[in-house]
Amino acid sequence: MSGILATATTAKSGTTCTATVNGVDTLVQVARDLTVAVGDVLLVERIGAQWFTVQRLFTAAPAVVDNDTPPPPKPTVTTGTLVISPVETRSYRPNWGWRTDTTDVYQGEFGSNGNHTGCAFYGRKARSLAGATVTKATIRVKRLSAGTYAGQPTTLRLLSQSTRPGGAPTLGSSTAGPSLAVGATGTFTIPDSWGQAMVGGSAGGLALFQADGSPYVRYAGRGSWSPAFTLALSWRRG
Repeated sequence: MSGILATATTAKSGTTCTATVNGVDTLVQVARDLTVAVGDVLLVERIGAQWFTVQRLFTAAPAVVDNDTPPPPKPTVTTGTLVISPVETRSYRPNWGWRTDTTDVYQGEFGSNGNHTGCAFYGRKARSLAGATVTKATIRVKRLSAGTYAGQPTTLRLLSQSTRPGGAPTLGSSTAGPSLAVGATGTFTIPDSWGQAMVGGSAGGLALFQADGSPYVRYAGRGSWSPAFTLALSWRRG
């Protein structure tokens, strides 16, 4: 049988060493005048049931190099909350246009004075989070005197415009809005996807609107209460 290559896994001890032969750790007989170190490449040959070292190859055992390659860095995850005050709050009525006598946010119709769409516009500040994922979105609201004193249901709508248009605002998705008694304040959670739409630039505001004009309610705008409709976007990157 012709010789094959093996790698010493122990130094010579007495007349033998251990070497990896064909992937198996094997006891190998070593010639009396041959020195073997760990890692030496050996030419070995099997005679009968035993393996014998024919010679040691190369000038020295290959150096064992520690794996000092650092592991890849873990992705950096950053989080935060961006607080955005509306650039404007205002209410619109189809037959009258935008109200100039108040910055409060109305929903519904009183008498026959037109059905309100009460709006809060947030400008472009949310777009500073481009590339981040919105994990929570909330607004601060306060109910003012108008309509029934007890809490009344509202319908919250997403607006495509980030600033007040000349005509009617463009209404998008809808969800159940805040329901507060007169004088009450609260923090209301809006869909994460709405906050993400503002970050992405496809939306820019919020509105209260009920198609049938009822119930009639009034929420504080910027001129009545400084935190009115303040938007808080919690976000994550990475």
